[in-house]
Amino acid sequence: MTWPRCLQLRHIPLHCHHFLHPANHLQFRHLNILGRISPVGLMPAEGAIHPRTLGPPHCRWTSLSVTVNRSQSSGDGSGLQDQAPARRTVSHASAGGGGDSEEFGTRGKFYSGRRVFRKSSSQMADCRYGEAEDQDDEVNRPTVSWKQGRRNTTYWYFLQCKKLIKADKLAEALDLFETRMLKEERLDPEEYNYTVLIGGCGRAGYLKKAFKLYNDMKKRGLVPSEATYTALFNACAESPWKDTGLQFATKLREELRTKNIQMNLIAYHALLKTHAICSNLRACFDVVREIVLGGHEINVETFSTLMMASIMDTDNGFRYSLQIWREMLRLGIRPDAKSYNLLLRAARDCGIGNPAVASRALLGDEGATWKLKQRRKVHKLKGPVQKRAGDSKNPNTLTMDSLEARLFSLPSGEPQGTALTSRKDSGVEDGLANATPLGPTEPPNLPSKSSHGKEMSPGEQTLELVPRNEIPLIDLDSKGFPQSNLPNLLHIKVNKKNLVSLGTASAPHDRLALVGYLDGFLNKMKEDNVAPDIKTFTLLADIVEPNSLSESSLLTLMEESGVKPDISFFNTIIRKKSRLGDLEGAKALLPVLVERGLSPTMYTFCNLAIACREGSDGLKLLQDMKLSGVTPNVNVYSALINNAAKQLDYVYLTNILRDMAKNQVAPNEVVLKQLEFAAKYPPNIDKYKSRNIYLEKIDGFRGYYYRWLNFMPGMETPHPWEKYQLKSDVHKEELNQS
Repeated sequence: MTWPRCLQLRHIPLHCHHFLHPANHLQFRHLNILGRISPVGLMPAEGAIHPRTLGPPHCRWTSLSVTVNRSQSSGDGSGLQDQAPARRTVSHASAGGGGDSEEFGTRGKFYSGRRVFRKSSSQMADCRYGEAEDQDDEVNRPTVSWKQGRRNTTYWYFLQCKKLIKADKLAEALDLFETRMLKEERLDPEEYNYTVLIGGCGRAGYLKKAFKLYNDMKKRGLVPSEATYTALFNACAESPWKDTGLQFATKLREELRTKNIQMNLIAYHALLKTHAICSNLRACFDVVREIVLGGHEINVETFSTLMMASIMDTDNGFRYSLQIWREMLRLGIRPDAKSYNLLLRAARDCGIGNPAVASRALLGDEGATWKLKQRRKVHKLKGPVQKRAGDSKNPNTLTMDSLEARLFSLPSGEPQGTALTSRKDSGVEDGLANATPLGPTEPPNLPSKSSHGKEMSPGEQTLELVPRNEIPLIDLDSKGFPQSNLPNLLHIKVNKKNLVSLGTASAPHDRLALVGYLDGFLNKMKEDNVAPDIKTFTLLADIVEPNSLSESSLLTLMEESGVKPDISFFNTIIRKKSRLGDLEGAKALLPVLVERGLSPTMYTFCNLAIACREGSDGLKLLQDMKLSGVTPNVNVYSALINNAAKQLDYVYLTNILRDMAKNQVAPNEVVLKQLEFAAKYPPNIDKYKSRNIYLEKIDGFRGYYYRWLNFMPGMETPHPWEKYQLKSDVHKEELNQS
């Protein structure tokens, strides 16, 4: 250690000047050399005065004091090499009492008071491990799991997980969070890290993982946000097992009530969606009533979810949807594109129910009566009774109560709030068709007996009863009868000029005629400033009457609306024609979609296979798919097997099975059920009584079918959550099962 030359001597105390003498400086010069070689074994020369002990007590350096053996002496620097062993020897003999009183108790600090450590560089470590490997092959270098340096933040992981979830890579996002963030970098996650993953699991229907993340979130002491509860309710709604999803949603709802946590309107809509899909319409009204009592304002999303619940009832869903639609219009809420699409779904999948009940509910003049009842109820609530917190009611609550009473034909005095929590408990809806209508069953616009003999006003029209065989049929595609005269139940005030009552409306295009058919429906959307999308036209293509002018005019209407058709639109029309057995008409659409820059998909070939009822057509389709470079999947073979089994063509069935074996397409559960049904003998037939050619064909097919089962692998139905599970979770489940 050398004293800085730039320091002037006048600033150094006089009693420290002898340290700068060349002789004393030479005694401490070895500190620079030996300090780089072995700092632990470094000792000054005997009899040398350490610079830390120079000066008065208030000027001394505060550090570790080292006492060396003073038995040997050296006057100059020539004996440095002979003194090296003495420097590394610490005097223990003088510790018994021969040392000064100032040095007592300071010698042990030399072994335990080291405060400066020199870190070895990476190059020195590599050289050291390299020499060890040369000497002994058993020494292995340590492996580094991730790059050393600046660690990523929790918000960075949030953005990466969000990006992976948008790319439909939920398994990678879960692995990034649980493996790299928690195990490798050991970061403390935040609330938004869990919320984005719970949202991804909710959209995928991964209910178990969503609630596992929620429980882990609570164990870490994180407070869930409203977005977290929305994602959890959405996971319950999208679960493939509806009963399980409803149980989890009910349990979470009770937990929020116990903790007195108020949800926002978005979370309530997610809860309403869960009851709409997993339960029934009656249970949804309890949630809507809770929304209104919580101070939230119902909007178009609320009524859209109620329409979604009405679609679950295939018998009366169309009537329920129309009643909910009218209630939305009475409250001044304008529908959107989603509401129109849900109404088209109801017209396609659901019926109108009992025609008498539907006529009273949809054609009755209930507007004035409804307004009068509402005014009376609101008038009763005014005054001192309304000021009390326990007795106050919202007019929207009365609206929901009256709507529920009209939907299910409940008495006005029946207490509300007893909802059914199971989809199977739909006794009210099932008994509605057999119930006796309240009041007269004839439509309200028929003339009564008391009106006979009275003079009619100039603007009033009478309706006379006409025999059924004398009623002319109306062609909706003909230009002779304007569609503007048809009743449109989408309006609050229905044009009853040419209307007597509602029929069964069993076909989808008949139910579409009740809402104005194609032109009336699109004109109503235009009045509400709602632009139709590709989903709207796809649903219309599935509903309109097949082989009609309306079906062929859909492409023209799409061009006028600025909507470009996609492959799903053409697949819908091809499937519709194939179900009617029109194979040539379905094939004629293939050049049309190719001209628009679209290419057939596997769903296109599957829809074409539905129309292949003859063996030659089916085998030709398989050959054309091979020439196009497309391998048929199990759905195409399933459609062909279904047609062959209906035609009792066992030669066709045998050829299909041979083609499946050639392409190594494993059958699924649906195909095996179809083949087992085809291999059964007809009932009440004795094959030993007389010779039957039909039974001989069955025996030939059964012989090949049982041999085919021996060498064909079966397709196991994949679990809905299999592609989202991590390898560690799968291994744990296997251990638990074993």
